[in-house]
Amino acid sequence: MKTYISASILGADLLNLAAECDRLKENGVDMLHFDVMDGQFVDNISFGLPVLEKLSKYTDIFKDVHLMISDPLKYIDAFVKAGSDMITFHVESSSDPDEVIAAVKAAGIRCGISVKPKTPVEEIYRFLDRVDMVLIMTVEPGFGGQGFIPETAEKISTLRRYITENGFDTDIQVDGGINAKTISVVRDAGANVIVSGSYLFNAASMADAVRSLK
Repeated sequence: MKTYISASILGADLLNLAAECDRLKENGVDMLHFDVMDGQFVDNISFGLPVLEKLSKYTDIFKDVHLMISDPLKYIDAFVKAGSDMITFHVESSSDPDEVIAAVKAAGIRCGISVKPKTPVEEIYRFLDRVDMVLIMTVEPGFGGQGFIPETAEKISTLRRYITENGFDTDIQVDGGINAKTISVVRDAGANVIVSGSYLFNAASMADAVRSLK
């Protein structure tokens, strides 16, 4: 299964986002991971629709939008119009997962569903026939720069085994603490969409960092 790299905007130089998008494309990054936080679902506030809309007008890099918000269903249409190529929401949110998936798919874009580190991965099994990707958080969502939680590797391998046994064609994304040391753990467990922020943006050579993750 092909490995894709999604660069978390949380690790970028926020004063120079246009140049950062150019740098991602020049160095073989596949996606821009756009973290949306509302200060309620997680204890942080990040970026919203205006920033995504401006970036979408500037660059054609794939926008991998991660909604860490309490009521994602309310905002699906707006984030689609702002330029999302894929929207991932949390099963722990207050929205009905079936309705969120239906709304995203009706818009004609890819859909992902995410679980926090303490949420059993089995909670998303019933949605696998309708989503394109599962995001397993390998840190507690809300803040960049956290350390990888080793126990999440077992969730990845459990999910990959279930996907394979049931004939699904589902990507597994991981987000949190991914670098040259932890990449082998998550890839061996079955992840193939790798989110990385500070490791990519702070590397002496982004191209080398991308190669190390792929």
